[in-house]
Amino acid sequence: MGKSVVLVGCGNMGYAMLKGWIASGKLAASDTTVVEPNDGLRERAAALGVNTATKADEVSPSAGFIVFAVKPQIIRDIAPAYASHTGKATFISVVAGLGTAGFEEMLGRHASVMRCMPNTPAAIGKGMMVLFSNRNVTEEAKQFASELLATSGAIATIENEELMDAVTAVSGSGPAYVFHFIECLTAAGEKAGLPKDTAKLLAMQTVYGAANLAKESDEEPGRLREQVTSPNGTTAAALNILMGDNRLLDLVTEAVEAARRRSIELGK
Repeated sequence: MGKSVVLVGCGNMGYAMLKGWIASGKLAASDTTVVEPNDGLRERAAALGVNTATKADEVSPSAGFIVFAVKPQIIRDIAPAYASHTGKATFISVVAGLGTAGFEEMLGRHASVMRCMPNTPAAIGKGMMVLFSNRNVTEEAKQFASELLATSGAIATIENEELMDAVTAVSGSGPAYVFHFIECLTAAGEKAGLPKDTAKLLAMQTVYGAANLAKESDEEPGRLREQVTSPNGTTAAALNILMGDNRLLDLVTEAVEAARRRSIELGK
């Protein structure tokens, strides 16, 4: 199995992944082909030194991996053109909403298909990438794909594809929840008298710093929270509002469940 990679679609997410692959040294530009009909996007990719093409029939039959990074509404128009690679290449999809069964319908039941759910921080190499592989994917392919996609962020794997709806609700949509929390914390800071720019800086840096501390610390987030909270202090007063009657927990749980149900609906 070759390690040459074909990237189908080079919009914002595709281009961000491509840059990570090349910059990390995990993939040589000469081993990479971008299929992109848009002239501007194709030229942007070519500037990285990769090979480019405008359509599927220009792709080498020896391609080892074919990554689909196109919009969900056009994937069914694009994917069937790559069916000739079934049995020779491993297909990786970062297309939201379409399961491996859908790709098997288009590419054949023997197609090796990996489904990846990234989130938007992948654009800066700080994403969360969750992978599911169908029964046809080899261990070698899983390993290479994980190493390649890890250039865009952390990697997790699931064995039950139905969990992708929960993944979507937590990490796929999750950045928007965090962005809204930053908005809310900024607005609260302004209401408390802080200048807007100062409130925004405090909110963003606090979320950024706390997230990094939680990631790098050996302590559980709950323990880190306790370390910040002095008895009867200011943090305790705030947490009494957020944690009283499980207010924040219930709100977040309800939000995640709404996103999970919507993901199921969109996948039908």
